[in-house]
Amino acid sequence: MGKTMTVGVPVIIALLILCGVDLVRSDASDHRYKEGDLVPLYANKVGPFHNPSETYRYFDLPFCSPDKVKEKKEALGEVLNGDRLVSAPYKLEFQKHKDSEVACKRTIKKEEVARFRSAVNKDYYFQMYYDDLPIWGFIGKVDKEGKDPSEYKTYLYKHIHFDISYNKDRVIEISVQTDRNALVDLTEDKEVDVEFMYTVKWKETTTPFDKRMDKYSQSSSLPHHLEIHWFSIINSCVTVLLLTGFLATILMRVLKNDFVKYAHDEEAAEDQEETGWKYIHGDVFRFPKYKSLFAAALGSGTQLFTLTIFIFILALVGVFYPYNRGALFTALVVIYALTSGIAGYTATSFYCQLEGTNWVRNLLLTGCLFCGPLFLTFCFLNTVAIAYTATAALPFGTIVVIVLIWTLVTSPLLVLGGIAGKNSKAEFQAPVRTTKYPREIPPLPWYRATIPQMAMAGFLPFSAIYIELYYIFASVWGHRIYTIYSILFIVFIILLIVTAFITVALTYFQLAAEDHEWWWRSFLCGGSTGIFIYAYCLYYYYTRSDMSGFMQTSFFFGYMACICYGFFLMLGTVGFRAALLFVRHIYRSIKCE
Repeated sequence: MGKTMTVGVPVIIALLILCGVDLVRSDASDHRYKEGDLVPLYANKVGPFHNPSETYRYFDLPFCSPDKVKEKKEALGEVLNGDRLVSAPYKLEFQKHKDSEVACKRTIKKEEVARFRSAVNKDYYFQMYYDDLPIWGFIGKVDKEGKDPSEYKTYLYKHIHFDISYNKDRVIEISVQTDRNALVDLTEDKEVDVEFMYTVKWKETTTPFDKRMDKYSQSSSLPHHLEIHWFSIINSCVTVLLLTGFLATILMRVLKNDFVKYAHDEEAAEDQEETGWKYIHGDVFRFPKYKSLFAAALGSGTQLFTLTIFIFILALVGVFYPYNRGALFTALVVIYALTSGIAGYTATSFYCQLEGTNWVRNLLLTGCLFCGPLFLTFCFLNTVAIAYTATAALPFGTIVVIVLIWTLVTSPLLVLGGIAGKNSKAEFQAPVRTTKYPREIPPLPWYRATIPQMAMAGFLPFSAIYIELYYIFASVWGHRIYTIYSILFIVFIILLIVTAFITVALTYFQLAAEDHEWWWRSFLCGGSTGIFIYAYCLYYYYTRSDMSGFMQTSFFFGYMACICYGFFLMLGTVGFRAALLFVRHIYRSIKCE
């Protein structure tokens, strides 16, 4: 695994560079300008502030547009992120001051006034990029001085102020403000003549060029934010240490007593009836039902675990800086494609260990287990985005690229991994023999059934991560910036440890109750945290966010269902692997007939 990691990271970084990791690249690649040079300004998108997935092209609203709208060529990750950059109607030459320059004069028709008014009422914002630096602002405001909503007045901002800092021949910082006094009244449905204007002010700064993105990442590293994150981690660690310590003590003491008791039993009368987990030694390694599905779930979970580790490596080396979100999407697509061989190998080799014969069907199941639901969700949500004419709707060309990646990279690697897994001819390592006929499982109380056990298993790992979840949700489904990947990595490690430990504990109690069907149970208990995360989605949507509308709601719950399903497979794999190690260890430690 270590060798794979060291070889894999440079390959993945190279592929990310080829796929265009940088979110927005300037036309002037060196970012150096002479006085009077036109610095590229791109308008990106507009949309309701509280619905981050619902964004539209900038010129979907009737702003004044250039005679010829120039579209910027974008990388795969940018398109997946919903970015659609076009040349903006403002000309911002390097070091050239402008005062109330007219961008254009135009008459806004009655139906356009209604569109603008609807947009302002929904808190629409715009986003632009100037020399790769993001800028944004609101397009208008609602004056709520009247008590009755019918008395509210809607205004459009028509004057934008650009404040730009430069260091020698480079742009360092840009901020945009809207003139609160230059307003266009959109309250009534009538034609309005508008003069769109802009002012540009330049000032010199000593901030070096390589530090210009720091201000965007510093917002999530402010002292009070860091205190909350560290409090969250310390809280999680203390909870985890107490609970795992408590469970470990009980488990070790009980196991020690079991070993002493079983050793004593062997020395005593041979015909004495066995009880507890030793009693079912002939059934504990009996292969599970639906072994093809089980092996496919393990393969997919292992692939997703590897994907997560690689994403963390790239995050920790600084690939995902703020407003470079396209890089994350590119990395996910590329790394998922490259790691499909791991899924094929793991699933098929384990399936063959379980004495499965139809390995081709198992391989097909592995390929479709995660991609299938994801593809169906994408088809539905892309149709919704097309109906809304939102930028989240992927162009046909991008869909073709993704299909080609899946056909030419993912599928062949999956098949190669499967063939390698089939030819590995590894045998399942069982320390005790399995009897010919399974023992009957004694009647068990209701709380030992699968669903109550899953509820117990999922709660503890979820409690270790739920504080950090809010920040991740506010970043993915909001406008917060999240850059503290080291803290997130620590939380992820805690999550893995707790998942493994709680699954092992519940597996022991299950075996002690003489219930030998632990294979699927350990997987389901490990993965149950994914269900808790989805339940948190409901809480977040209704109490912590202002999202609304069919498109945003379907995007939020649709894609979060896929993410939580991925977590279910990944943590289920972790839970089962931990339980398998534990079960092998305890049965290796006793003598069985």
